[in-house]
Amino acid sequence: MEARTHLQLGSVLYHHTRNGDQARGHLEKAWLISQQIPQFEDVKFEAASLLSELYCQENSVDTAKPLLRKAIQISQQTPYWHCRLLFQLAQLHTLEKDLVSACDLLGVGAEYARVVGSEYTRALFLLSKGMLLLMERKLQEVHPLLTLCGQIVENWQGNPIQKESLRVFFLVLQVTHYLDAGQVKSVKPCLKQLQQCIQTISTLHDDEILPSNSADLFHWLPKEHMCVLVYLVTVMHSMQAGYLEKAQKYTDKALMQLEKLKMLDCSPILSSFQVILLEHIIMCRLVTGHKATALQEISQVCQLCQQSPRLFSNHAAQLHTLLGLYCISVNCMDNAEAQFTTALRLTTHQELWAFIVTNLASVYIREGNRHQELYSLLERINPDHNFPVSSHCLRAAAFYIRGLFSFFQGRYNEAKRFLRETLKMSNAEDLNRLTACSLVLLGHIFYVLGNHRESNNMVVPAMQLASKIPDMSVQLWSSALLRDLNKACGNAMDAHEAAQMHQNFSQQLLQDHIEACSLPEHNLISWTDGPPPVQFQAQNGPTTSLASLL
Repeated sequence: MEARTHLQLGSVLYHHTRNGDQARGHLEKAWLISQQIPQFEDVKFEAASLLSELYCQENSVDTAKPLLRKAIQISQQTPYWHCRLLFQLAQLHTLEKDLVSACDLLGVGAEYARVVGSEYTRALFLLSKGMLLLMERKLQEVHPLLTLCGQIVENWQGNPIQKESLRVFFLVLQVTHYLDAGQVKSVKPCLKQLQQCIQTISTLHDDEILPSNSADLFHWLPKEHMCVLVYLVTVMHSMQAGYLEKAQKYTDKALMQLEKLKMLDCSPILSSFQVILLEHIIMCRLVTGHKATALQEISQVCQLCQQSPRLFSNHAAQLHTLLGLYCISVNCMDNAEAQFTTALRLTTHQELWAFIVTNLASVYIREGNRHQELYSLLERINPDHNFPVSSHCLRAAAFYIRGLFSFFQGRYNEAKRFLRETLKMSNAEDLNRLTACSLVLLGHIFYVLGNHRESNNMVVPAMQLASKIPDMSVQLWSSALLRDLNKACGNAMDAHEAAQMHQNFSQQLLQDHIEACSLPEHNLISWTDGPPPVQFQAQNGPTTSLASLL
């Protein structure tokens, strides 16, 4: 009884007070006493689990690890606790970015679950391992593992909610794997299945029937969290494919759901979902010509990161990348370079690194006098030779950047070759923004070469696609070309109409530019070190050149 009393006191103090010392004292006693009493498993292992959580909160991770290892070693006759403690230690290694140790533990858990006859928990261990292998980019190991998981999930006959939640986990991994590879078209069947799966889950009632096997007493995520996650991967897909209004619609739904959930639930995963959603919608806003809103949302991400050091360390590189993209949109090229350079210093993620380098190359191209740095960057993202990542989308973007550079250097045939490669790749996977950008640039090249008919054949579909996305910069560029093309061909009415469109787009962009640069948050563009600044001083109007917009 004494051990149970210490556990109860320690648990109450840990969960409901800030008295860590007393909580630790009671939990340590509960763990010590319960080890000397046979058949006291629940007290023993709950004390070990809570105590290691407390050690981690106090940054004593090195004390938590041996404690969990000891508890795992002596819990093999108690399937529920053995599995739970393995998950806990694997999570601890993951937070420390030791993914190899975490994967090993999840593999041990999967084999143990198989031996004790729990195919459900075996699938949970294997899917968790698959998630970490995807994070590590160990794609050779991921494919057979996901195939095995798919078979286990389909063959398992049990609680319908548990079965569907396994399917959601499995499909989320498949969808993110496709999106990481930039395969926006290939992912559609999986994404559709995932959306149907979450609809099925929302119609099922939570049965309170406990599984007969105690090793099955696990849930991956609550139903409400799964709904937000499915919205999130849908937003990721819509943004990559260039369906920006659809991305906006699903972001609004997800953020509304998150606000409701955060009133009742302080789970850190909700803040992570919110930050990732905002990161994607910020990129959409910059494309659709809503820079002021994007800037306010960047500031919102800063505030969320201020509340959690872990969230900031996981998203600092993305935050500086977003600021770099914002700087490009308001023509602050020195600040853009500083933001991208900071982001490169902070990231170890290969796809993000390639994305940043591609955008930094576009900054150097626009500046026109950074040839040495530019050649060095282009060599590192050469799409024809040893491209550093497997992403279809990023490789297509690298061809586009090469085409843009050749265009600025007047090497038009070379530019056409690169842009045709981009078009071939972007058409294959429905990458609408890259298609629109490539078409308008090809149209510009044909216009410069005096081939007006071919130019028109490129610019008209570019304009249609840009309007559908909608991509404000491509619309501005296309309308200027259509104006000049029609003028050159003597089509006065069409030239006048295109000129009017160009004027409207210019005005909208100019107004948004002035509004964004006048916001106090605009000062974020000069933040390149340490945690995000807390306050912003208002500026006396914009300080940036508008020349690039007009």
